[in-house]
Amino acid sequence: MNVPYDIDPHRPKQIGLIALQADETIEADMRQLLPLHVEYMVSRVPSGTSVTPETLQDMAGHLTGAARLMPRGAEMACVAYGCTSGTAEIGADRIRDLVQAGVATPHVTEPVSALIAACRHLGITRLGLLSPYIASVSDRFRAVLTASDIEVVAFASFNEPVEERVVRIAAQSVIAAAQDLGRDAQVDALFLSCTNLRTLPAIPVIEAARGIPVLSSNLVLAWHMAQLAGETLAPDLPFRLATRDATLAASSR
Repeated sequence: MNVPYDIDPHRPKQIGLIALQADETIEADMRQLLPLHVEYMVSRVPSGTSVTPETLQDMAGHLTGAARLMPRGAEMACVAYGCTSGTAEIGADRIRDLVQAGVATPHVTEPVSALIAACRHLGITRLGLLSPYIASVSDRFRAVLTASDIEVVAFASFNEPVEERVVRIAAQSVIAAAQDLGRDAQVDALFLSCTNLRTLPAIPVIEAARGIPVLSSNLVLAWHMAQLAGETLAPDLPFRLATRDATLAASSR
């Protein structure tokens, strides 16, 4: 027996994320950072077991296919590619074109464009950078930031090439590495690079100790996705980037 049905006219805000095959962190971080009323949908792109300029470039050939796996009936306000170093290697403009070739969306972002936008939002020009990766990968990212008038004046790395080991780096190790990074260089903020690095538990601890904003790949990416979709981060998050936006929103009411 066929039964009638109605079409629900309400459509929640929908955004998409293309995560790396190797990433075990970003999905849970995004659900913590994004407001619950926003639907976020995830596709994955093949990624190498080691992180080198070559394996990062290889992802470009799979991005459109990964974007095509987003639901056909969804209306994506924004789609993000979740790789900081991959963006530095492939290029933000090319990533936008590859993603939009696979899914209809007015906005594409990634951690590099998101970081640049967050730095401009907060007035940051001098950055301390903590990376998990080898020098050739980190150097390319630093060059991209320099071209956007963001100077990396202090740098440290765990020098780990294997993705499945990056995600196992303890938050306490991140905190310890950030405690003195850039203290003598007058940094405006610290950036914890890599979407697979466990950074969210570390950020409030480091901010309390250092008294400056601490940003991470997933934090700035979620913030930028929300901005592009006309939303804000989830309320009451213990991060300076989120707190500043909440204060500005309250003062404009």
